[in-house]
Amino acid sequence: MALQLGFHVQAQLFLFQTESGHIYYPCIKCLTNRYRNNLPGVDIFVCTADLTIEPPIMVINTVLSVLAYDYPKDKLSVYLSDDGGSELTFYALLEASHFARTWIPFCQKFNVETRSPAAYFKESHTSQKDVTEAVEWIATKNLYKEMENRINQVTRFGRLSNDIRKQHKGFCEWNVPSTSCEHHTIVEILIDGRDENTTDNGGVVLPTLVYMAREKRPEHHHNFKAGAMNSLIRVSSEISNGAVILNMDCDMYSNNSETIKDALCFFMDEDKGHEFAYVQLPQRFNNITKNDIYANCLRTEYEVEFHGLDGFGGPLYVGSGCFHRRESLCGKKYESNKAEMKYNKRNTRADASTLEEKAKSLITCTFEDNTEWGKEVGLKYGFPVEDVITGLSIQCRGWKSIYFNPQGWAS
Repeated sequence: MALQLGFHVQAQLFLFQTESGHIYYPCIKCLTNRYRNNLPGVDIFVCTADLTIEPPIMVINTVLSVLAYDYPKDKLSVYLSDDGGSELTFYALLEASHFARTWIPFCQKFNVETRSPAAYFKESHTSQKDVTEAVEWIATKNLYKEMENRINQVTRFGRLSNDIRKQHKGFCEWNVPSTSCEHHTIVEILIDGRDENTTDNGGVVLPTLVYMAREKRPEHHHNFKAGAMNSLIRVSSEISNGAVILNMDCDMYSNNSETIKDALCFFMDEDKGHEFAYVQLPQRFNNITKNDIYANCLRTEYEVEFHGLDGFGGPLYVGSGCFHRRESLCGKKYESNKAEMKYNKRNTRADASTLEEKAKSLITCTFEDNTEWGKEVGLKYGFPVEDVITGLSIQCRGWKSIYFNPQGWAS
């Protein structure tokens, strides 16, 4: 009996050590920002598919929050993939491109950290400001509310007036009948960050902003979000070609303006940076019930386990809030030599309309036929959790990943 009990205790101890050992050895890294004047381009992907469950006003709040990142605007590009191919979503993004000219300098001037306008104005009040800031706060909020009302009005109405359709050439794309399940390719550069004359109200060049709707036909499988992400990879490589890619869900927003710089500290670390394929940040939710009895906040994973996994090759890729090295996402195998991160050059010769037409040819239904896209290149197809499988395949090619959980729940 004593021998049996002893064996049982030893077995339990062995399992505890093998299954939970990483919990007791968290790897927490924080590097200083040493490359202020020599930073790589960053492309940010936001995906939406159904304006009924993903209202346009919610989507553009996500877009505005990442447009306002504290990062050189000439190296920042934001892409919205609209799998629904809706002119209402395009109109909302057009409105956001106008409001960004006021919102971005406002955030920089007053060090706004919650850079989603809806979240910021919900949390902030004029009583907390001095006179100068209060005046600009009221003016900016009024501009936002006017934009919000216009977007919500056309969303409720279900179509655009002729006056609105005259505001931008892009609305001509919807002269051909289309549905959310069947539509042609659309690529519209709403803000061309290469143009020095395209500035915000403070005279600073704006980030690039692009609307994309890939072709969808009933007879061709579109591979859901993985297909949209792969289309964004190809389109962005033609327009801005950033060395780093961040993907964000359209129902999330950034609440830390320094997040890009923080993530780049890992990629650009002289000793270990060349080993990392992606940096995963936590996902936070503000609609969780008080006691969170179903553990929707994933506290165990984000607060404990992911830190420990940094000592075992790194955490899984779990979707939104992940910074990718473009070359690793596109299938490159890890090489042990300490090569510096490539500073991919964007196309500066072609005009916007030429870039749009080239990009359209990359997102047709048949483009991926007989290619490695969805297999060895880009996100994996055929899995309900394409992000997790893609992360595992990247690690199988020799790369490591790392988890970064900053104070303030950044994303």
